[in-house]
Amino acid sequence: METKKENRFKPEHWQVIAILLVIYDVVAVNAAFFIALWFRFDCVFSNIPARFLNPWIQFIPFNTIICILVFWRMKLYNSVWRYASYAEMIRIIGASAITIVLHAILITISLGTMPRSYFAFGGLLECVLVVLIRFSYRLVLFLKLNRNEKNSVNRVMLIGAGEAGQTLLRELRGSNKTQDRVVCIIDDNPNKWNRYMDNVPVVGGRETILKNVEKYRVDKIYLAIPSASAEQRRDILSICNETRCELKNLPGMYQLIRGDITVNELRDVSVEDLLGREPISTDMEEVFTYISGKIVMVTGGGGSIGSELCRQIANHEPKQLIIFDIYENSAYDIQNELKEKYPELNLVTLIGSVRDSRRMFQVFEEYHPQIVYHAAAHKHVPLMEGSPNEAIKNNTIGTYKTAYAAMVHGCERFVLISTDKAVNPTNIMGASKRLCEMVIQSFDAKIKAGKANELPQLFTHVGFENADKDGTGKVFQSVKTEFVAVRFGNVLGSNGSVVPLFKKMIEKGGPVKVTHPDIIRYFMTIPEAVSLVLLAGTYAHGGEIFVLDMGSPVKIDTLARNLIRLSGLQPDVDIKIEYTGLRPGEKLYEEKLMAEEGLKKTDNKLIHIGCPIPFEVDEFLAGLQDLMRAAYSNRKDIREKVKRMVATYHPAP
Repeated sequence: METKKENRFKPEHWQVIAILLVIYDVVAVNAAFFIALWFRFDCVFSNIPARFLNPWIQFIPFNTIICILVFWRMKLYNSVWRYASYAEMIRIIGASAITIVLHAILITISLGTMPRSYFAFGGLLECVLVVLIRFSYRLVLFLKLNRNEKNSVNRVMLIGAGEAGQTLLRELRGSNKTQDRVVCIIDDNPNKWNRYMDNVPVVGGRETILKNVEKYRVDKIYLAIPSASAEQRRDILSICNETRCELKNLPGMYQLIRGDITVNELRDVSVEDLLGREPISTDMEEVFTYISGKIVMVTGGGGSIGSELCRQIANHEPKQLIIFDIYENSAYDIQNELKEKYPELNLVTLIGSVRDSRRMFQVFEEYHPQIVYHAAAHKHVPLMEGSPNEAIKNNTIGTYKTAYAAMVHGCERFVLISTDKAVNPTNIMGASKRLCEMVIQSFDAKIKAGKANELPQLFTHVGFENADKDGTGKVFQSVKTEFVAVRFGNVLGSNGSVVPLFKKMIEKGGPVKVTHPDIIRYFMTIPEAVSLVLLAGTYAHGGEIFVLDMGSPVKIDTLARNLIRLSGLQPDVDIKIEYTGLRPGEKLYEEKLMAEEGLKKTDNKLIHIGCPIPFEVDEFLAGLQDLMRAAYSNRKDIREKVKRMVATYHPAP
C-alpha cells in the first residue's frame, strides 16, 4: 500500500520539466535586467550606482511573481516543446512583452526611474533567454536528425511542395520509425523551382521526375497532393511507374483537414489510383433510409458483389437480411463475418439454386422479402462459351424464376445486376444477361399493363409452387413489384477479375498473359458497384436499366504493365508479357449502352438511365419457354435460338 501511495504522488515527466523551467525563468528574467544594467555602465559592477542597483534588487521578488504568473497563464509550462512551432514562439514573445511592460510600470511607480536601456536591453535579453531554453531541444533534435538523415537507408522524392508536402516532410524528419530521407521535391508550380523547402531543393515539375530519380538516386516516391484529381494522380503515377521506386500515396483532402498527415497515412499506390477517375459518390443516407426496417434478400450473397451488398445493407439496420447462395463455403464466410460484426442483425443464410423454382417459392413464402438484389449468375465468359446451356439455365431462366417468385409474393423491388457485356454481346454470357434485362423489362411491361397473369410460370416440373393454385387469378390482382436492372463494367478485385489473376502471374515470376495488346475495358471498384445497385433501389420506378458513367476505358495491357511496376519490377525485363489472342466470345472493347437506347439523367451526374429498346413482349415470352426447354435438353444449337431472341447478339467465330 505504501508503494502505491508513493507512486500516486510521483510527478510526471512533463511536470518535472515545468518545475525546472520555472527555476530557469526566475534566474533568467532577473539576470536579464541585471546584465542590462551591467552593460549600461561599461560592464563594470562597481560603476553601477546604488540608486539603480538597489531598486533592481528590491524588485526581484515582484518581478519573479509577475513572470511566473504571466508565463503560467500563457501556457509556457505545459507545452510539448519537442514540437514547438510559430504558435509557441508568438506566445513567448507575447508573455515577455507583458512582463516587460508591467516591470517598467511597477518599478518606476514604486522604486524610481531606471535607465531607458535597462528596459530596452533587459526586455530583449529576457525574451531571448526564455525562447532559447524552450527551443534548444528542437535545435538539438534537428542536429541529431540531420546526422541520422545522412545515414538514412531510403532516399525519397516528394511530389508536392504544398502544405501537405511540408507537413509530411517534417513528419518524416521527426519520425524515429523510418529511415527515409527526402532528397528532392517535385512541384508543377514554376514559382517554386530552384528554391528550398526546409533545406530540400524543389527541382522541377512532373516532366523532370525520371531525370531527378536518377540524379538523386531515389529509392521511394511519395505523392503528397491530396487536392489532385484522380486524372492528375493517374498521370503523375504513370510517370513514376516508369521508375523502379516504391510508390506511396497520401489518399485525400480529409487528412489535410483533420491534420492527420503523417507517415502512417501514406498507403501503397493501388491500381485504382491509375484508373484516372474520381470515385462515384452517392447519397447513401437516402439509400439506407429506404432499406432500414425492411426484409432484404441478396441472391449470390457469397460472391464479390453479393457479399459487399450484404455488408453495406447489414450496416443500416434492415429488419432481416437473407443471404441466398448455392456455394455453401462463400455463404458461410460472409455469414460468420456479419455475425461477428453485427451481433444484433437478424441474419438468415440459405443454400439453394435460383434455377429451382420450388426452392425459390419456398423461400419467398416463408420469408416474404420486400427487396431483392439478384446477384446470382455465371459470369466467366470463356467457361460459359464452353457450356452455353448452363449460362441460359442459370442466368436467364434462374432470373425469370426468381423474379416470378418475387412478383407473386408481394416483393416491392427487384434489382437485377447486369453487365456491360450485355451490350451488343459477342458471347453467350453477355447474351444471357441481355436476356435477363429483357425478362425484367417484360415483367415491368406486363405489370404496368395490368396483365401480370399473362407472364408464364416457367418450371421443368409441375409441383406445389404453381402461383395460381385456386385458378381464380387473385394472386395477380395486387402485383406491385418494380423491376429494374443495373449495368456494370468490370469490378476491380472481384472473383475472377483480371487484377487478382495478373497478381498471381506476377507472384509466380511471370509471364503475365494478356489476350490482346489493344483490348480495353471499363472498371469500377466493388464499393462503387454496390453503391449503384443500392441506389437503383431508391431511383426505381420500374423497367429502367441504370448505367454508370465509368469515365475513360483502360487498356488491359497498360493495366498489366502498371501492376508489374507496382510490384517493383520492370515489364518485359523482370516479368515477360505474352499475348495469347482473344478468348472465345471475347471482344476488344465493351460498351456501356447500346447506341439506340439513349440516356436519361438522374440526380447523380454519374448515373444514367437507358431508354429500353422496344421488343415484342409476348413473342419474347413465348420464345423464352422454348429456350428453356432447349437449354434443359442441352441442345447444341442454343446459340442460334438465343440469336433469334437477342437481335444484337453476334456470336464470335
